[in-house]
Order: sequence, then structure tokens, then C-alpha cells
Amino acid sequence: MHNKSLKELSHGLKNRDFSSVELTQEFLKRIKQHQDLNAYITVTEDLALQDALAADIRITNNQANPLTGIPVAQKDIFCTLNIKTSCGSKMLDNFKAPYNATVIEKFNLTGAVMLGKLNMDEFAMGSSNETSFYGAVKNPWNPNKVPGGSSGGSGAAVAARLAAYATGTDTGGSIRQPAALCGITGLKPTYGRVSRYGMIAYASSLDQGGPMTHSAEDAAIVLQTMAGFDPKDSTSVDISVPDYSATLNKPLTGLKIGLPKEFFSDELNADMAKKLTEAIDEYQKLGAEIKDISMPNLKLAIPAYYVIAPAECSANLSRFDGVRFGHRCANPVDLTDLYTRSRGEGFGKEVKRRILMGTYALSTGYYDAYYVKAQKIRRLISDDFKNALAEVDVIMGPVTPTPAFGIGEKMSDPVEMYLSDIYTIAINLAGLPAISIPAGFINDLPIGLQIIGNYFTEAQILNIAHQYQLITDWHKQTPKGFA
Repeated sequence: MHNKSLKELSHGLKNRDFSSVELTQEFLKRIKQHQDLNAYITVTEDLALQDALAADIRITNNQANPLTGIPVAQKDIFCTLNIKTSCGSKMLDNFKAPYNATVIEKFNLTGAVMLGKLNMDEFAMGSSNETSFYGAVKNPWNPNKVPGGSSGGSGAAVAARLAAYATGTDTGGSIRQPAALCGITGLKPTYGRVSRYGMIAYASSLDQGGPMTHSAEDAAIVLQTMAGFDPKDSTSVDISVPDYSATLNKPLTGLKIGLPKEFFSDELNADMAKKLTEAIDEYQKLGAEIKDISMPNLKLAIPAYYVIAPAECSANLSRFDGVRFGHRCANPVDLTDLYTRSRGEGFGKEVKRRILMGTYALSTGYYDAYYVKAQKIRRLISDDFKNALAEVDVIMGPVTPTPAFGIGEKMSDPVEMYLSDIYTIAINLAGLPAISIPAGFINDLPIGLQIIGNYFTEAQILNIAHQYQLITDWHKQTPKGFA
């Protein structure tokens, strides 16, 4: 059962081939068998079985929809009523959310079954899932390699079949990068397409939730539930949600694909470039036209991002002070001691680094020199995409510079770690949608192809991804030992 697509699972439940309780028990059994991956922070076994029983009743009464009764795992950044929501941090190790995030509520309304909360880089700050208070997540394809971050628990859980699908969040590549390194499909929607209400903020102008699944077809089904306007979220865009599954089989004849020379420079791993070229050749066979383009400001994305994102995180994380909720130090002598020790004990090294970077960039005398200038660069990058997407329908390129790297390999060099997101960050700065789909293997490790579209063209991106997956089987590959 655990290898079936969402459509197959929904069909099986409807036909009574198996029950939601049986399906849920299968996934719970697999989670226990593969605890060494460290993909989960919290497993909600009792709740899952309770939800599954309720789902079976809905299915019997013909009140089901495509996700009813199918087990999902949630990234531990979405507030979940009365369940620990830790953000991978000691700061929130004792925090049980008093309400549901809109995304959680949407899944609850469909009758989906929540298996638990997934491991992640602390407060979504990381590219390898090694900054979590609960320890590093391991890549199912090679346990000595990272799964990517910050949604590494989500990537590993879906790849290892420890959940039928999962949610992730993407601030600078945190859905697409782990999707690429774990050999699954990960979609970052347009900024504002999915509600951020109840999604604990890292960088408010960049964060966006999205689905992590085996295929584009599955992603279309999950996004259908996640997407939509939310009056509780001031950044949510009030625009209609199309039927994402309806256009999956649209032919690609005449599709114009742009290849930025900045993505395919000599800096890209040669094996990676070869595999991506082979993938793009498949699109030509499907009738697409290839056009070389240039986006000269892409090289500025990393420095701009690492001013803007830390500045926003500095402001967002100021609320964690040991007073209202979260970690509080023992026996503070005064208010300053309370603040200092609570934050010093509660936050990990990478979070502290980014808070300090952001606070510095926002401080008097440096705000104009760093933060304002970074926002101006952000506009230049956005204009690059605007100009490119006036010439082509979508942009394609790598997701990561290399396949998964070793656990501990980059932890001593923050700059090298930050460069892991060199091909994904610009898309967040522009607020565009993008998807990572499996595109082959290098040394038995999966790699991803990135497809970037214009604003609110998720249906087109999913169509393009699905057509590739109809003629390839990279997305159907399973890590050894997890079949």
C-alpha cells in the first residue's frame, strides 16, 4: 500500500480494497521500523488511528474527497492544536499550539490522517537538516548523506515511504532542495497562494508552504487542498484556485523553455549539467522549444537574501524572550538575565548567527547600507525574471549544485552551506512558483530539475512536470531497503 500514488490510494479506499485504519497502521509500522532516519519529531499514533476510523466512516457514507483517509505528515513548523510544535528548536520544545494553522485546518476538513510532525532545521534555518535540536535527519538513499533542508524530515519521510505525502515550507529553497536530494517532487507555490497563518515565521516576505510528494500528479491533488485565500493572513492573495489536476495532460507542443546562462555556467557540476541536459532534451521530444536567456542579476541573490532573510528573522524571533511561551531559563536574577539566558539556551548556533546578522543589518547606520540596498537588488532580480518570462513560458535549471553531500561536511563553513541554495534563492526573492522533479542519479544519489513559472501558474508547472514523469520513471525509484 505504501508505494501507491494518492489517486491509487483514494481509489483503493473507495473500493474497500483496504481501510484507512489498515493504511494508517501500515505507515505507523514503517515509521517505527525506520526510526534511525530521524525524520519525525512527534508521532501522533493515537490521533492518527482515531482520524483513520473517522475517515472510514466518511468513506462509507460517500462523503470522501481525494485525500480522505490518506496519511500525511506535517512539517513541525505548522501550529497544530494541543500537539507539540517545536520548529526543530529547544526554544519551543515544550510548546503545544493553542490553535491550528490554516494549512492544518484544511487537511483536517478533508479527512486526511495526520501521522505526526516532521523534523526540520531549527526555525527553518539551514540547507541540510543538521541544525535541528533533535539531531540530523538522514537521507534514505545514503544514511551518511544529508536530506537537504530545511524540510529535510519531509523529504526523507516521503522518499522512504514513511508518509504518503508531506508538507514543507520554502524560504530560500527549503522544499525544492530536499525534494531534489531525496528524489521526490517538491512544489513551492507563488508567494501568497498558500496561507501562512499559523506557520511559524522565519522570513515573512519569503516563506511559503507547499506539498512534497512522489509525483506532480500527487502534488496537484495536495495543492488543491492547501491553496486558497485566507482572511487571517495579510499576505494571502485573493485569487481563484484552478483545478490543478484538470490540465495535467495538456500537450507541450510550442512550449518555450528558457535556459539562463547563469544557471549553466562552468560552476555547475559537470555530471549535473549532463543529466539536466538529458532531461531538457526529453522536453524537446515533447515539442518544446529551447531558448538561451540571460539573467545578469542572479549572481546577487545570495548576498541579498542573506541580508533580507536574517533581518526579518531577527524581528520575527524577538518574541521568543522567555516571558510568554517557549523555553525559560531557571532562576533568573532580573529581566535582563531572563532574556539573555532564555534566548542563549533556547536558540541554536545557526539561529543565533542569523539573528545577529539581521540585527546588525537593521541597526542605525547600517540599515541604508545593507537592508535598503538588498531590497533594491531584490527588485533587480525580480525584473530579470519578469523580462525573461516575457520571452519564454518557463525557466529550467538545476535545483542544487551537486547531489547530497555528507553529514557534517559543510557545518564548519557557513558560507559554503549557504551556497547550497544558489539556484533556488532568487525565486523566493521574486515570489515566483517553482517545482523540483527527479531527473536522474549521480553516484546512486538523486538529482532534481527545477521548473520556474510566472506568478500563479502552478497549474502550468504541474502540467510540464507531469508530462516529463509520464515518459520517465525517476520519480518511481525507491531507496534500497524502503521498497
